[in-house]
Amino acid sequence: MGRRHFRNAILGTFAAALLTTAAYAQDTVKATMIIYLDPSVQFFNPVVRGAQDAAAQFGVDLDVQYANNDPVRQNDLIEAATASGVDGIAVAISSSDAFDTSICNATKAGIVVIGFNNDDLEGAKGNCRQAYVGMNEFASGYELGQRMIEKFGLKEGDVVFNPREIPEASFAVARGGGIEKAMGEKGIKVETVKSGLDLAEAQNIMAQFLIANKNIKAVFGTGSVTSTVGAGAIKDAGVDIPFGGFDLAVEIVNAVESGVMFATMDQQPYLQGFYPIAQIALAKKYGLTPTDVDTGQGAFLDKDRIGSVKPLIGSYR
Repeated sequence: MGRRHFRNAILGTFAAALLTTAAYAQDTVKATMIIYLDPSVQFFNPVVRGAQDAAAQFGVDLDVQYANNDPVRQNDLIEAATASGVDGIAVAISSSDAFDTSICNATKAGIVVIGFNNDDLEGAKGNCRQAYVGMNEFASGYELGQRMIEKFGLKEGDVVFNPREIPEASFAVARGGGIEKAMGEKGIKVETVKSGLDLAEAQNIMAQFLIANKNIKAVFGTGSVTSTVGAGAIKDAGVDIPFGGFDLAVEIVNAVESGVMFATMDQQPYLQGFYPIAQIALAKKYGLTPTDVDTGQGAFLDKDRIGSVKPLIGSYR
């Protein structure tokens, strides 16, 4: 090849590279993920990892924000993302009412909005989000309730304890509602208190309730906090009653493995991060319609099944 032809070939390759880079830049999708709690809540670590992995695979410029359990701040974050012209917003819909207007305004502006982890209690009928990625929380609460009734012979007239981190949050209303339905069908009463999100405080509140109410026949954790400290609260109260809950943490896995906790309902948080960002990218790049994804399939993890997920705690589970 002559020098002239060689130079032209190099220039052609360089030009092609520039065109490819420009095309990629045009294809880059901008997305904001809004988590309703704060970064200290370890449950969301796999969610963020999943979102970051999807962003890397699909060419998404991802911004992760935390609302610190403040509905006003969460609305501000949704409105700021809308005003900045992002292509998509992934948001945990932790209230069935607080974010309706801001989410509808985002979708009217042409932004893809995917709910994850928490959904409006009425689903798509109650919110403008285009899809939801997460477990069916009511169904999971109902399943856990039924399994514990069968396993431990809970019967009419019994009383069970269902502490809730944030009683008004949609996850607590849905999961607690499922537990109440299962119990109500058997004439079993459900007692509940607000535990809050601080682990030590929640454990103390739960233990004190159990000490004051010796008639409690079982404990149901509602979320990661009450499920993490439930075994400790039962021990502190000096009682021996069955316990089941939700989510995964090292403490929860250890409790199930040791037998002090009957089972936990897993919701596969990695998928709750990965799928919303992937769907935003696919919707914007190819016009593909976002769809609901139930990440709670096969959620029931008892002593026979829990060992397989233990090495993945904090990363993919």
